[in-house]
Amino acid sequence: MEFLVTMTTRVPEGTPEAEVDGVRAREAANSRRLAEQGRLLRLWRPPLGPGEWRTLGLFAAPDAERLEEVLAAMPLRIWRSDDVTPLTAHPNDPGPSAAGAADARPEFLVAVAPSAPAAGPSRAPDDALAAEAVRARELAGTGHLVRLWQTPGQGRALGLWRARDSAELRTVLDALPMARWLSFEATPLSRHPNDPGPAES
Repeated sequence: MEFLVTMTTRVPEGTPEAEVDGVRAREAANSRRLAEQGRLLRLWRPPLGPGEWRTLGLFAAPDAERLEEVLAAMPLRIWRSDDVTPLTAHPNDPGPSAAGAADARPEFLVAVAPSAPAAGPSRAPDDALAAEAVRARELAGTGHLVRLWQTPGQGRALGLWRARDSAELRTVLDALPMARWLSFEATPLSRHPNDPGPAES
């Protein structure tokens, strides 16, 4: 099972810089071990404000209990809080092999939720669902769609996408067959120094 973990770190004021550096070095070494064990799949940084220290991580674990064991053993946990989102398979997910392909385009995490149904023929959603599966395969083939998961909540999903920039991503999302029935919230991602993902080409 896969999990998205939002990790927020707050170092206590007055902590010596040498102590912070030591914990970060142990965290980097631990991240390498977790990646070798197949527990840590990806690490990203979302946009951060001044003084913020936040990381998004994609982890694999048999269940939430085992994931907590992994997170609790990470060195930065002494200063960190974690918000865990369980991810389940989406029928249109290209699969982990797509995520392993090196690609220099920026990555985006896109949260998808149902919006108010648009007026139209009653068959439109069913037809659009079928067309969406075809389009997802096409976008996976071009490297735009990397991964797709279902998240808690009726009709909610989370996708890892690649695009030249946010404008191209918006164009791709707006052209999806189901776009009129969905709302999208995109978070630009930058690569974390400890990310075990594929090397950029």
